Amino acid sequence: MRTYRRLKASSGPSLLRDILGVVLRSARVERRLTLRQLSLEANVSLGYLSEVERGEKEVSSEMLASICQALDMPLRQVLALAARAADEPLRGGLEARLS
Repeated sequence: MRTYRRLKASSGPSLLRDILGVVLRSARVERRLTLRQLSLEANVSLGYLSEVERGEKEVSSEMLASICQALDMPLRQVLALAARAADEPLRGGLEARLS
């Protein structure tokens, strides 16, 4: 199953925090987890996780590792998906694909 999420269009290049937010949200939704479930499993506050997914907060490496572990998703996979999304400009923004 593939999940598609779009990044908002901007005049400049997309920020890593935006791309990571899209990838993490897509992974969470694909796994049918709520924000609350993931925040409890990752030991991250619900508000912080929500801001990370919306690209409003930079995620620390420690928090990213915790979120990846809670998603049962290797960090290298998250980073690879983010890199692929950053390299795929589309009309209206970028797209992160999970396969």
